[in-house]
Amino acid sequence: MWNKNVREELIAIYDRLYRFFGPQHWWPGESKFEIIVGAILTQSVSWKNVEVAIDNLKKQGLLTVEGIAGIERDKLAQLIKPTLYYNQKADKLKRFCAYIKENYGGDILKLLDKNTTDLRSELLSIKGIGRETADSIILYAAQKPIFVVDAYTRRIFHRMGFFKEDEGYQDMQDFFMSNLPSDVKMFNEYHALIVALGKEYCTLKNPVCDKCPLNAMPCIGCLSLKK
Repeated sequence: MWNKNVREELIAIYDRLYRFFGPQHWWPGESKFEIIVGAILTQSVSWKNVEVAIDNLKKQGLLTVEGIAGIERDKLAQLIKPTLYYNQKADKLKRFCAYIKENYGGDILKLLDKNTTDLRSELLSIKGIGRETADSIILYAAQKPIFVVDAYTRRIFHRMGFFKEDEGYQDMQDFFMSNLPSDVKMFNEYHALIVALGKEYCTLKNPVCDKCPLNAMPCIGCLSLKK
């Protein structure tokens, strides 16, 4: 059930961020499979590094379910080395692709066509796919409405007084999805705008509060302090 005041605050935050940063054009990728690979590789690393890794896979003709499933794990790890934790990520990619081959004949669309609840449950059952990655796949590859929560979301909305510092992932996601329209485009842009704010202004250390695009909003009690 929507809380009118919270809903209005969240939409006001979205509108201000959108006007300030503009559309973010997320998620970059020439295919749904490329988006999925990016979602797996981007954990704990900048997108620039992911782009290098994806380009390496493209140059080798390996950016397919069959290509990743068939390449030796160590060779795959070297190709995605720029993404950090590349050995673990190589394992994740190979497990995911093996799962798609075994259960869907290599057709990723058969998985993505499932309803959101079943798709999320199935993605989370694949070893190495966590909630943020699963939700990114659902939102950006399957284009189904689900709100992606990340470290920037936790930091920013804790500092603004919406969340406890140790708020659980599911509670944060439920908060957004209960108070915003269930809309793929809005969830897409909102997540991307939160990331932009977290990277450029609401940083972990020394946040740039005086230039933050949200600092003039009277409905927000920002708790962030420069240290």
